[in-house]
Amino acid sequence: MNRQTSTPRTAAEAAEPAPRRSRRGWRILAGVLTVLVLLTVGAKLTWSYLNPFGETTIDRSQPVLLQSIQNMSRFQSATGNFQVIVDLEKDAPFLPDAVKGSRTLFVGAGGVNAYVDFSRLPKDAITVSADRTEVTVRIPHAQLEKPNLDNKKSYVYAQQRGLLDRVQEMLSNSPQNQQELYVLAEQKIAEAAQASDLRNRADQNTKLMLEGMLKSLGFTKVTVAYTDEP
Repeated sequence: MNRQTSTPRTAAEAAEPAPRRSRRGWRILAGVLTVLVLLTVGAKLTWSYLNPFGETTIDRSQPVLLQSIQNMSRFQSATGNFQVIVDLEKDAPFLPDAVKGSRTLFVGAGGVNAYVDFSRLPKDAITVSADRTEVTVRIPHAQLEKPNLDNKKSYVYAQQRGLLDRVQEMLSNSPQNQQELYVLAEQKIAEAAQASDLRNRADQNTKLMLEGMLKSLGFTKVTVAYTDEP
């Protein structure tokens, strides 16, 4: 009786189905990950669309209207940049600060322009010598413009408020008014500009400008005199 002997399978043949199962598992895992990613993206898009707390900015401003044009006869000859820290405190006479009162530190930054107003020149502002080599110019001293605060560099640094002040702000229909801080900062910067050397610097720059311009016209001697007190 003949026995049929089976040829033993090699190790490669025995391990052949394993890669198929492995590839099938990776496909399933990739499909699950794809579904999870799609669900996450879809959830985020749905929430962003249905978010009740989201805000949309709509600009309904009217077109800018040009009201007037004025001819300028000023020569801006110097600019001063200033910064001030406003420490404004408000106290209630008979209540502690924790109940009623506030203290605000406000950083105000802005510039002050110094200019010479040529529209104020008198009729005899320019006198030329007979040989046209000398000229005398009479001008007013420089003046200072109103301080121009920079909103990007001006801000509330720190603030302390009593309980009643916080409750009042919560019940108020309008946000806290910071106009008082801006006005106070402008006043202090204006005072600092008056006490500085800004006007003298503007006078010197104006004088140098006139001398250079008139000498380029052929005058060998230029005299700048002032028609008012500094």
